[in-house]
Amino acid sequence: MPSLSQSIDITNIDSLAQELATIQQTGSKRIALLGSRHVPITHQHLIEMMSYALVLSGNRIITSGATGTNSAAIRGAMRADPSLLTVILPQSLSRQPRESQEQLQQVMHLVENPEHDNLSLAEASAVCNQEIVSRCQQLICFAFHDSHTLLQTCSDAEEQRKVVTLFYFD
Repeated sequence: MPSLSQSIDITNIDSLAQELATIQQTGSKRIALLGSRHVPITHQHLIEMMSYALVLSGNRIITSGATGTNSAAIRGAMRADPSLLTVILPQSLSRQPRESQEQLQQVMHLVENPEHDNLSLAEASAVCNQEIVSRCQQLICFAFHDSHTLLQTCSDAEEQRKVVTLFYFD
């Protein structure tokens, strides 16, 4: 029979301690909200309400500029307090879908990455997601089981000891 010291996984303890500290934190947090572009409108409304409530509670929202999940997160944060929203684009604003550009032009804290314009959207998104994760304390992600880039982002965030909440659409 292994001794207690042999059976305890230190990384799990560190992870649980970090999660407990984040949950107990009473001040505002930097929360990343990321997810799929292909989201039913009813889910978008729920994400928008969550973003709105998080910002009303004093939290800062960090997201990207895609349609679907990220657009819903932007709408909610903008209604609550635009100054608590940061949007980091994977590429320059001009490379974003036309339907997103009008919304993005209203964002106070908009970070463009024109140096990634030569990358595919998938590659630029992966790099962008890493930047978003590096700036947050907690990640809330909405994905499908085959959303490889998002699932990798969640895995990377966990390795960085971020609190990760992952919701699956399927």
